[in-house]
Amino acid sequence: MSTGLPGLTRVDHIGFTVPDLEEARAFLVDVLGCEYMYTLGPYRHDDDWMTEHLGVHPRAVMRELHFFRCGGQAIFEVFEYSAPEQDMTVPRNSDVGGHHIALYVDDMDTAVAYLKSQGVTVMGDPTASSGPSQGQRWVYFLAPWGMQFELVSYPHGKAFDRQSPAG
Repeated sequence: MSTGLPGLTRVDHIGFTVPDLEEARAFLVDVLGCEYMYTLGPYRHDDDWMTEHLGVHPRAVMRELHFFRCGGQAIFEVFEYSAPEQDMTVPRNSDVGGHHIALYVDDMDTAVAYLKSQGVTVMGDPTASSGPSQGQRWVYFLAPWGMQFELVSYPHGKAFDRQSPAG
């Protein structure tokens, strides 16, 4: 008997909402190097469709959504909404719904220096992981709208990759 979601094979995309799509596009394309793919929208409904299907206020307007490919594989679906009672506060990682997007880089020090040269806020210095993640270094950085991203690097693998399976 199998457990879990039948047919699950991979993550398809990551969606997030930003206050300004043009600012997000500039950051994702010009700073991170993502590939802009296409735009959809606007979407608005006079009934309860937005609440029923997207869990947002029924009069919310999805101004546009842009799609980006990052690192040749990850797809970001980036929304800009206008909605009554919209909360513009970016959640912290410790808040329910808090999140970050981790991007793998081959050379942590070069990537951090690049982000800093682009005026990106890097949160502290890279941290070396221990335990099962030994071999990894990571550091958080902020998008212009305050959303947290993370750089991770483990060019020689992590400790758990080098452990032989229990027999």
